[in-house]
Amino acid sequence: MSTELKPLLSLNGIEKSFPGVKALNGAQLNVYPGQVMALMGENGAGKSTMMKVMTGIYQPEAGEIRLNGEVVKFSGPRQSQAAGLSIIHQELNLIDELSIAENIFLGREPKRFGLIDWNKMYAEADALLERLHVNCGSRTKMGELSLGQQQMVEIAKALSFKSNIIVMDEPTDALTDRETEALFAVIRELREQNVGIVYISHRLQEIFDICDRVTVMRDGQFIAEQAVSDLTECKLIELMVGRKLSDLYPRVDHPRGAVSLAVSNLCGNGVNNISFELHEGEILGFNGLMGAGRSELMRLLFGDGKREAGEVLLYGQAVHPRSPSQGISAGISYISEDRKGDGLMLEMSVKENMSISSLESLSRAGFIQAGAEQEQAQYFAEAFNVKTPSLDHPIGKLSGGNQQKAAIAKGLMAKPKVLILDEPTRGVDVGAKKEIYQLINQFKQQGMSIILVSSDMPEVMGMSDRILVMNHGQISGEFDAKTATQEQLLAAAIGNH
Repeated sequence: MSTELKPLLSLNGIEKSFPGVKALNGAQLNVYPGQVMALMGENGAGKSTMMKVMTGIYQPEAGEIRLNGEVVKFSGPRQSQAAGLSIIHQELNLIDELSIAENIFLGREPKRFGLIDWNKMYAEADALLERLHVNCGSRTKMGELSLGQQQMVEIAKALSFKSNIIVMDEPTDALTDRETEALFAVIRELREQNVGIVYISHRLQEIFDICDRVTVMRDGQFIAEQAVSDLTECKLIELMVGRKLSDLYPRVDHPRGAVSLAVSNLCGNGVNNISFELHEGEILGFNGLMGAGRSELMRLLFGDGKREAGEVLLYGQAVHPRSPSQGISAGISYISEDRKGDGLMLEMSVKENMSISSLESLSRAGFIQAGAEQEQAQYFAEAFNVKTPSLDHPIGKLSGGNQQKAAIAKGLMAKPKVLILDEPTRGVDVGAKKEIYQLINQFKQQGMSIILVSSDMPEVMGMSDRILVMNHGQISGEFDAKTATQEQLLAAAIGNH
C-alpha cells in the first residue's frame, strides 16, 4: 500500500457472482492521484468485471467503493462519469457514419442559443486530436479511419470528459509505435495534472515503461499491490499465474521431416515472387513490420485472395484453393490474427465455433451428426483446457485466451496438413500464452507442419525453428532462429540487410 498518497478511488472487498462463476472474491484496487496503476492478471482474472463494478455497470454483492474517502454507489456509467470517472474500452464504441467530432461529443454537444455550436465542437475536437497527434480533421467521417486512428478517437473522447480518474483497457492494442508514443506523452501529461489512471495491458514492457504501481488479480481475488520499481518481468508473471515461469518460450527440438509445403514464385494479394519450403515437424516463423504482407500471404495460401502467378505444392500435389473452404479441404487451416472480426462468430456457441470448419466430416447424408460433433468438441475443449461453463455457452462471453484456444481448436478439428497461426497470442495473457505455446509444441512433436506469424520478435525467435522476414510483400531474409538476433530481423524487416 502507498504510504505517501491517499487514494482518489478505492475498491475494497468486492464480491460479484454470475451463474456458476464467482467473478470477484474480495477484490480490491486503489487509484492514486498523479499515478498510473497497472491492473494485471490473466484473462478471466476478473479485471473487466472489476472495471464494470467501478463504473456502475455492475452492482457488487459485497464490499465498498470510496471516492475521495467517501463511500459511493454508482447506478450506471452516466453517474460515474459525472463523478469524474472515464473508461476507454478495448471494444470500440463509435459510429462510422458520424464525424470524429460528433463521436467525441455525442449526447454532450456544446450548445448556443439552444442549437449545437458546430464551430466550437469542431474546434474542441481538433484540439484533442492535435494533442494526440492524430493527423486528420475532426470533420472526417469515422468510417474513413484506420483501426488505430479510431482507437485514438476513443481516447480523445475519454479526455473530453476532463475526468480525474481514467481507465485505459488495452489502449495500445491497435496502435502503431508512433501512436503509442503519443498516447504515453498524454499519460505523462495527465499524471502531471494529478489524474489517476488505471492501465490494463497484456504488453508487459508497457507496464514498466509507463506505470507507477501494479495491482495483480488472480481468479477474481486480490493478490498484490506493488511499486513497478520493485518488480521484474518474471516476478510480475509469477504473481499473475501463481507459479514460476522458468522459460517464457518453451521451444522443443524435434527432427524435421519431409517437405510438406513448397511455394514457388507466388504472386497476388499484395505479395510478390514468394518462394519457401515448410517441413513436417517444423515451426516456420514469419516476421516483418505492419503492412509487410505476412497476413496477405497466409490468406493467399488459404484461398482467401486471388493468386496471379506461382505454384503451391502440398506433399507434391499442386493445390490452388479459391476459397477458404477449398483451403480447408486441401489440408490447410488458417487461424486469423483477428479472431473477433473473422475468426469466430461471437454469438454462437463454443461447440458451433469449434466444429464449423469440420462440418463436412461430421455430417452424414447432409445432416450434422450431433453426437460426433459433441464428442469432437469435448475432446478438443479438454485437450486445450478451454474454460467454459458448457460447450453451448456463447463463445463471445469467454475470456480472450479461451476464445483463442477455441479458435486454434477449430483449425485442428479440420485435421490439417499445414496449420497457419497468425498472431496466435495477440491480446492473450501470459498464462494462456504459455498454454498455447505448449499446444504448438505438441503439434510440432506429432509431425505437423506449422507456420507462425508474429510481430513479437521474442515470440517468433523463441518458438520458431527458422524465420522468414517480409518487407513490402517479399521475403527479405531467412534466419536460423537459434542464432538470429533482433537486430538482424529488424534490419531485414526495414529492407536494410
